Amino acid sequence: MVWQVLLISFFLRSLHGQVSYSIPEEMSKGSFVGSITQDLGLELNRLKTGKARIYTGDSTEYIGLDKEKGSLFIREKMDREVLCGKTTPCALHLQVILENPMELYRITIEITDINDNAPSFKKNEMKFEISESVMTGAVFMLEKAVDRDVGINGLLSYSLKPTDNFALKLNSQADGSKNVEMILQKPLDREKHDRLSLLLTAKDGGEPQMSGTVQIHVTVLDGNDNAPVFTQKIYKTSLTENALRGSKLVTVTATDADSGSNSVVKYYMTNTMEGITDLFSIDPQSGDITVDGVVDYEISSRYELDVQGKDQGGLSDSCKVIIDIIDVNDNKPSISIISKSSSISEESKPGTVIAMMNVNDPDSGKNGQVKCNIEDSIPFTMASPSNNFFSLLTYSALDREKTSEYNISIICSDEGATPLSSNVTVRLQISDVNDNAPMFEKDNFEAFISENNSPGLAVFTVKAKDADWNQNARVSYILEESSVSGVPVSSYVSVHADSGVIHAIRSFDYEQMKNIKFTIKAQDGGSPPLSSNATVQIIIQDQNDNAPQVLYPVQTSSSVVSELVPRSVDVGYLVTKVVAVDVDSGQNAWLSYKLQKPADRALFEVGAQNGEIRTVRQVTDKDGAKQKMIVVIEDNGQPSRSATVIVNVAVADSFPEMLSEFTDVTQDKNYNEDLTFYLVLALAVVSFLFIACLVAIISVKIYRWRHSSILSQSNLPVIPYYPPHYGDGTGTLKHMYNYEVCMTTDSRKSDATFLRPTSQNVLIMDPSTSETMKRIQKEQLFLDDFNSPDQQKPPNDWRLQPNQRPGPSGAGPLPEGAGVVAGTGPWPNPPTEAEQLHVLMAGANVSEATATMGPRYNAQYVPDYRQNVYIPGSTATLTANPQQPPQQALPPPQGMPPTEAPKAAQTPASKKKSTKKDKK
Repeated sequence: MVWQVLLISFFLRSLHGQVSYSIPEEMSKGSFVGSITQDLGLELNRLKTGKARIYTGDSTEYIGLDKEKGSLFIREKMDREVLCGKTTPCALHLQVILENPMELYRITIEITDINDNAPSFKKNEMKFEISESVMTGAVFMLEKAVDRDVGINGLLSYSLKPTDNFALKLNSQADGSKNVEMILQKPLDREKHDRLSLLLTAKDGGEPQMSGTVQIHVTVLDGNDNAPVFTQKIYKTSLTENALRGSKLVTVTATDADSGSNSVVKYYMTNTMEGITDLFSIDPQSGDITVDGVVDYEISSRYELDVQGKDQGGLSDSCKVIIDIIDVNDNKPSISIISKSSSISEESKPGTVIAMMNVNDPDSGKNGQVKCNIEDSIPFTMASPSNNFFSLLTYSALDREKTSEYNISIICSDEGATPLSSNVTVRLQISDVNDNAPMFEKDNFEAFISENNSPGLAVFTVKAKDADWNQNARVSYILEESSVSGVPVSSYVSVHADSGVIHAIRSFDYEQMKNIKFTIKAQDGGSPPLSSNATVQIIIQDQNDNAPQVLYPVQTSSSVVSELVPRSVDVGYLVTKVVAVDVDSGQNAWLSYKLQKPADRALFEVGAQNGEIRTVRQVTDKDGAKQKMIVVIEDNGQPSRSATVIVNVAVADSFPEMLSEFTDVTQDKNYNEDLTFYLVLALAVVSFLFIACLVAIISVKIYRWRHSSILSQSNLPVIPYYPPHYGDGTGTLKHMYNYEVCMTTDSRKSDATFLRPTSQNVLIMDPSTSETMKRIQKEQLFLDDFNSPDQQKPPNDWRLQPNQRPGPSGAGPLPEGAGVVAGTGPWPNPPTEAEQLHVLMAGANVSEATATMGPRYNAQYVPDYRQNVYIPGSTATLTANPQQPPQQALPPPQGMPPTEAPKAAQTPASKKKSTKKDKK
């Protein structure tokens, strides 16, 4: 029972405190009650994070909790008389519940009474018939007033007016109430007053004082001298709750000493307590008190009835009937869950509170004593450190992997003779903690793979299981770093992180590596992660991927190994032994030997298992001196692989004879190999030359075709030029003449044509030029110093386009004998003395001097080239405007003999060459 004591002490620690408040009834909604943060020492943040709430046990919530301010406030207006009736003190018992961790605080709110109810009588009037013969001192019971308030605000006093004949008397009862009696002080005289009217007033002690009144009407009769008298002033009886209606409780009896009608007594219940007349009734004639309604012990355990006996003369007496209700176990325990957790961690310690509940049984005694238990054998228990409060706790460690969810059935039963019980089921989820490492099916795995596998082949799959849940059970596979023969294992294999599939990264060779051993780690996704290891060994299986290798006889290209067999050997003579090995293993390395295409009368045979070559018959004269055998060595693999070896055998009696036979064979072999190489080389060279010539011819053809297509598409005028001796003095052309057209890249869009006559003079026609040739001639000047060795600078005229300016603007050197193109050619060199003299002699020939000295133009012979082009020696004129009629060209200057272009100054070397030419 030690663990039970520990659990109870743990739950007591969860009851952190208790606080009480006192407030008056009828407070308005929203009124402040108290601050629980100050009184209980709580922080505002704790109320928010702990999801603070108020538990009252019933459906009506009169008190609210403001989490932002940490205070209690009035949620619903309260009437103390409705909540508690006459019970004092009147209090509300609340519980403040906090979660994470679960805590409970008790709050008691006492509701004080205010004087909000006036004393009242059940009847508006009371009637009495009293004989005038009644002696003074006679007592008459009056109906009591009822005040729902308590304490000083309750009923305090009575007053009767007028007081000529009657006075009031108050008698205290055992329950604290007071009976009101009216006592006759002065005899009545019917002859004076046959009717009397009195006013009874009841007052309370509240502030302000409130009161209630009732009228008393007294009728004075003749001749009734004795009042009824009850046999007992107090009658006591008991009644089992839930008794049947009509059950008789007790009979009250009163006697009257008078005779006749004045001795007849009738019984009345004078109780003014609400609901009494609904439960009990009295027979006016016999005085039998019976059950008229359902009596419930839980509502009231005792009832007190005031019974009055009255005779016909108006005299009366009273008694009290006390009825004790016997409790019956007729109520099941009522279970109300105050707070509960839907899930807890599997690492929760014993004593963790899972749920708190209030169990109430309104029965009394043992019928109201409740015990709660858990049916199944599960690691939970119930504790009850306080009346009517129970807590569901853990008492041992939890393991989610064994049980992930509990449906806890709690049974609460009372201790009555016939126990009544109630049950409730609490569903609890166990949240996972990463407390289980991934586990492989076994610690060592073996996998097989054939050699020469393709890279990326899936070899094997490892699997590990984690008993945890969700992220904690997500397993990742990691290849542990290690090395195999000094090489990282990650260069041989890889493992898929999610599936655990092991892939071969490279192709394995059984002859180099027989197996590979490494470690795989399985790691979960928890925090912190847990892991376990497993060893994987991949065994590489051999394939027949190696042909047999001949160790003997050794085959080389430079020498021929031959065996010598004397002609006189016997049958079975061991000539030689072919030795071969296969690096494969198992049956792939089992070798067998045989001859390739053996002759019908073979001289030799080879052992199928040992490779020994022996003679199978005697050597005869018909057998050649040179014997050549091809031995096939074959393994036993599937498919099998083989190798061949040539065995040369010399059938000779001496070594020199054998050597002469095989020398010729070697020389012929070398000669044939050299001849093949040179033939291949010659074929390659001839093929290359043929392809090169073919490409060159095709290129020339394409070039000519493109050049001719460009000329055929041009629409520019053709300007002819003539040979140097174009004139014969009569102005007619000779039979031989040529035309040359100079165009830009896009000739179809160009308007410029260039004329290059034999005299090396070229005229330029540019439609964009708006200046006359004469003005251009004036603006372009020679340098003053003809003897200057430096090249003259071209004039920078903004009115000429760059391709029209003389000088080195984009022009390159011209070939020998070519004319100078104005605007595009280089600026001419300074004239020599011979050239200057030639100019002076042919002064009239302006165009010739212009061509020699530079771009100077004479206005006398230069027409307007912006519109027309004149052809020397002809009357035709080419115009740039197709609408303009042809103009007559100017006649060429007379007496201008043809001149030759000036030659450059001769160097000493050129002088010698020219001298030799002259001599020739």
